[in-house]
Amino acid sequence: MHKKLPNIFYFIDTFEKNYIRKLNHNVSIIFRNYHIKYNEKFIVDIKQFCKTQNRKFFLSNNLKLALKLNLDGVYLPSFNKCLNTRMFGVKKNFMIIGSAHNIKEIRIKEQQKVKLIFISPLFAVKKNKQFLNPIKFNLLASKTSKKVIALGGINRLNFKKLKMVNAYGFAGISYFNNNYNL
Repeated sequence: MHKKLPNIFYFIDTFEKNYIRKLNHNVSIIFRNYHIKYNEKFIVDIKQFCKTQNRKFFLSNNLKLALKLNLDGVYLPSFNKCLNTRMFGVKKNFMIIGSAHNIKEIRIKEQQKVKLIFISPLFAVKKNKQFLNPIKFNLLASKTSKKVIALGGINRLNFKKLKMVNAYGFAGISYFNNNYNL
């Protein structure tokens, strides 16, 4: 039986149970914090909580740990160009997802056998003044047969513009941090 791929993702860098509880149950969690060393017990705590919430849980940029802890999958950021993802014996229900900003990075994600490609940034974000816009996003999305996820700068004001892009779903940080409802 083929399971439906998740299509809404929230990037977290801390673990706040009460906040996550308030989210719609179809929102998957990606833990991404490049300023700390991942603590296995901490990651297992998030995993168990997500399981009680019936949420998918992905760990950013640590394939070995995600496999060891039997997580739902791993998120490979655009700067991760490692092509040997299959040598780790990826499990049947384990999902590899990843992000790209251009065609070259899309091709790398395809070689990494990702199920979903996060194309970003769709809209303006604080850390990067360059963004794609819906037209450029659609051009990039058309260059792959993989399902794509819109990422970057999504907020209440531009949420309706997501209908203009050929995306399977969307991901965000500030959209969820600002308590917007789906």
